[in-house]
Amino acid sequence: MRSLQILVVDDDDADALMIEEALAAAETPTRVERVTDGREALNYLRGEGSYTEASRPDLILLDLNMPRMDGRETLAAIKTDEQLKAIPVVILTTSGAAPDIAASYQQRANAYVTKPFGLDDFEATVRQIDRFYREVASLPGARD
Repeated sequence: MRSLQILVVDDDDADALMIEEALAAAETPTRVERVTDGREALNYLRGEGSYTEASRPDLILLDLNMPRMDGRETLAAIKTDEQLKAIPVVILTTSGAAPDIAASYQQRANAYVTKPFGLDDFEATVRQIDRFYREVASLPGARD
């Protein structure tokens, strides 16, 4: 099994910690980097500012509701950037609103997952996402 590098874009410290803990429990190590909003995510992905040494993630977990630049704007920016658009983006958010789901897929999100409320369910969901992208999906430029 290959290991993944995942960029978590989420302003909620508790959710980010739960994601990191769920991924730390995986059989194959997953490297997790975190940024707290869309502007920071784009700087990270483009290697700008304090992220000149950042490596390209295999997968992005993106929250929709964040300050400065929300997930909707971030997704649009990623999927219209020739250098970034091939990176899979999974929307992982509390919103189960039909317009958010439809808009995310229209902006070429690779998946839309509503965050479960219980800790065990939340961690299980994150592990399923990780397992799918690590064991089942073929990723562009994936490291073995």
